[in-house]
Amino acid sequence: MRTNIVLNDDLVKEAFRYTAASTKRELIELALTEFVEHHRRRDIRELKGKVAINTNYDYKKLRANQGKSKKGKGKNVSD
Repeated sequence: MRTNIVLNDDLVKEAFRYTAASTKRELIELALTEFVEHHRRRDIRELKGKVAINTNYDYKKLRANQGKSKKGKGKNVSD
């Protein structure tokens, strides 16, 4: 999407000091990406207390059991 915007020069200069971005386009892209990711994390935090957590959940045991049940089925990846 093409757009023209007026940016605060001091803010842009400071932002460049904190990133490896070499163009304003890269800088804006990075800023928008971080903004969206921040809000997604915030949205997840809003679920605190609203979902039940199984404290006995053992993902390692579950993965080990899944690996055992898949042996011998399908093609070998190295084939």
